[in-house]
Amino acid sequence: MKQPRAWQRMLSGRRLDLLDPTPMDVEVEDIAHGLAFVARWNGQTRGDHAYSVAEHSLLVERIYARLVPGAPPKWRLAALLHDAPEYVIGDMISPVKAAVGPGYEELDTRLTAAIHLRFGLPAQIPATVKKRIKAADTVSAWLEATQIAGFSVTEATRFFGRPAPEVIDGLTIALRPPAEVRADFTARHAALLDEMG
Repeated sequence: MKQPRAWQRMLSGRRLDLLDPTPMDVEVEDIAHGLAFVARWNGQTRGDHAYSVAEHSLLVERIYARLVPGAPPKWRLAALLHDAPEYVIGDMISPVKAAVGPGYEELDTRLTAAIHLRFGLPAQIPATVKKRIKAADTVSAWLEATQIAGFSVTEATRFFGRPAPEVIDGLTIALRPPAEVRADFTARHAALLDEMG
């Protein structure tokens, strides 16, 4: 029997093998493009544009910098790339991930390792850094839930916890065209790589 195709052709021309991804088949332009077109919250957000994973990633990196002042650029880059595998596997809401089971997490882990290595990060980031990025991700989820996803503050706080006011002060959710978000994601990625030297 013929094996099913397990690779995807990227717009850069790269062929990414999902079962055995290599860093050489990862390009930031593919990540930025894919994430700019992947909607969070299964598209159930208010506004004229989907709230993309790329926009979410930019917000998480900003929140991470607030939670960890003086964090080195490599960990801010890890925060920016925390959902990067979703450029090929999409953004599944937590209930769907739970239903799919461990296969989703294994695929996510393989892709994350290849992405990290491609951009000079360790395949697995330290647990303390991962925990802080997850905290920034949770703050972002609360902001998104209350500002664009139809949750009341009480409901969002029950699921995500209420962020400290100084962490979220002045942060508002932006809904922008994919091309604009893609450009900002790519620019932020380049700036962090420059800071890393």
